[in-house]
Amino acid sequence: MRELFDVIFADLRGRMLQAGGSMEVSADQPGSLIIKTPWNEPGKSEPAWFGAVQLKKNYISYHLMPLYAFPPLLEGVSPDLLKRMQGKSCFNFKKVEPELFDALEQLTAKCASAYAEPIAARPH
Repeated sequence: MRELFDVIFADLRGRMLQAGGSMEVSADQPGSLIIKTPWNEPGKSEPAWFGAVQLKKNYISYHLMPLYAFPPLLEGVSPDLLKRMQGKSCFNFKKVEPELFDALEQLTAKCASAYAEPIAARPH
């Protein structure tokens, strides 16, 4: 099972890095990728989280914080991908699912575009 999770992690890590564009990689180690925005949240001294891919004991988690901040970004997302969603900004996977990974990569790019816009122009 661990070998399968390593494959899933590597795939999703690559997709997060590709679709995340100019986001800042703040951690990239075996089993954990964390990407932050190039800007700070209002009132905070550190860059805001954009996303993460993490190898957990029973699944791989894929976090997209823009979904928490701007739920309308989920409009048009496939029901099958939504079935993998836990909470407001996390997707969990236990097997390789190329179609869902493609949809997640597109959603990540959409989130990156939303976070690249000035705050006033972002979806509400």
